[in-house]
This record gives sequence, structure tokens and C-alpha cells, in this order.
Amino acid sequence: MLDLLKCCNLCPRNCGVNRLENALGFCKSGRELRVARVSLHHWEEPCISGTSGSGTVFFSNCNLRCSFCQNHKISSEGVGKEISVKRLSEIFLEQQQRGAHNINLVTPTHYVPHIVEALDIAKSNGLAIPIIYNTNSYENIDTLKTLSGYIDVYLPDLKYFDDKFSLRYSNAPNYFNYASKAIEEMFSQVGAVKFDDNGLIKKGIIIRHLMMPSLLFDSKKIMDYVYKTFGHSVYISIMNQYTPAHNSSKFPEIDRPLNSKHYDSMIDYCLSLGIKNAFIQESGTCSESFIPEFDLRGI
Repeated sequence: MLDLLKCCNLCPRNCGVNRLENALGFCKSGRELRVARVSLHHWEEPCISGTSGSGTVFFSNCNLRCSFCQNHKISSEGVGKEISVKRLSEIFLEQQQRGAHNINLVTPTHYVPHIVEALDIAKSNGLAIPIIYNTNSYENIDTLKTLSGYIDVYLPDLKYFDDKFSLRYSNAPNYFNYASKAIEEMFSQVGAVKFDDNGLIKKGIIIRHLMMPSLLFDSKKIMDYVYKTFGHSVYISIMNQYTPAHNSSKFPEIDRPLNSKHYDSMIDYCLSLGIKNAFIQESGTCSESFIPEFDLRGI
């Protein structure tokens, strides 16, 4: 699998660099895995966090450059520690031993070859809890196809509908085109959402959409697409936790919290479409206190 790094085209950037020789493309990832935090996370959707927490593994670097990124220390500044594939497999098993309901791979795209090898090792040593692929959805279909049979739950963002916003705020050309096709591939792999007897997700897709200031119309377009394409087979997580951060001050229109009336309007719009399977958030989520400390714990 690591041979895929010889000419890295894991994501739509298609950089073509030889990461085995530590040449760096857009995401700034080289040959080795880089991880910033391993923890039991209690702030995901209830069916993911449950009572014991989700076994998150936060990977360093990212193939987007979101101007508002709360995790910019790891996404663009590279905070993290290099580890081996074997060590990653051990981390998966340690999370299971801690009582994690699942393994939650956060921003994993650029390390897919490493992750597949680590999952093979961990599963041969008793890893049995669901695997969650938590992604910004700027994905190549061929990369996702290598994950078929490894991922139980996909947790994709669907950030933008209009390309002018993805370019302006995340430097991501053709974002919706890539993301929508990626999510359709994810659905072909895992199918409709299924829960266990305790209400924890064990299979399927939860599509996350972070509402942003000034983009209510764009958000509605996303909901139109999701409901028309998947109906009640997926869940939607409509998030109001946008917090101005990082370089958001360069864009005055998004350098402020989300208007609560716009969030309420979005919920009403979803109800009018007929959407039933959705997670919504209470007020008070716009806070830097929800940003994890990337202190290399658990690595």
C-alpha cells in the first residue's frame, strides 16, 4: 500500500510527489505518519460518542486550507509526532481497551495507505469495534475504493455547494464536485445507517454540514442535494458551532459567529423538505473551549 506514496495522488490535489523520499505536496505530508492527539472524545454526535467516548486519532496535516480552521495547529502548522504503522495499530487496540465505542480517524485522507496496513495488523490482533472515517470529503474515488471493507461508518463534511466559496475560504477548487461523488462512493460501500441495541452507530453515513455566516442560501442547496440523493438512508448533522479562528479576520463576512436566526431558518427548511434523520445543536457551541489540545497525548 505504501507504494501509493511514490507518486502521491491520494486526493484531488494530485501532487504526484514521491513521498517515500519525503517530497512534500500540498498537504505537507511525507513518508511517515504524523499524529497529534489520541483520546476518548465525548463531543461527537451522541450515536458516536455514546457514554464511553469515541476513540479519536487526530492526524496532522490536511489537504484543505480553511481560513477559519480551529485545528490549524495540526492542519497547516504540522504539530504532531511521527509514528510507525505498527505503533498506529497498537493505538487502535489501546483505544479499544480503554472502552472506546469506535476508532475515529480524523482527517485521514493523506495517510490512507498507512491506515489500511495498521488496520490489517490491529484486526489480526483482535480489533473489533467499528472504524469511522472522519473526512473533509475532498477525496479521490480511487483512494476511497481502497478502503472498501475497512470502514464501517463514514463521517464526511459537506462544506460548500458553490465553488466560489470553496475557493475563497478553503482554497479547494471543484470542492462540491469531488465531495458529492466521494460521499456517493461512501454510500455504495456502507449503505443505509444502522444502529446497535444501545443506539450507537455501527454502519452507514452521517453527513456533517457546518453552517457559516452569510452562507444560508448555500447551506440550503446542500440540504437539497443530500435529501434528493439519499433520502432517509443517511443522517445529517447540522452544526451551528462555527467559531471565527485562524485567518477568518481576512474575510469580514465570516469573521463573526453564525446568526442564530439563520440556524433556526435552516432547521425549518429541512423540516419543510421532509428531512427526518438529523442531528441539531443547541446554542452555546460557538466557543474555543471545544477545540482539543493537541498535546501529543496517547501517542
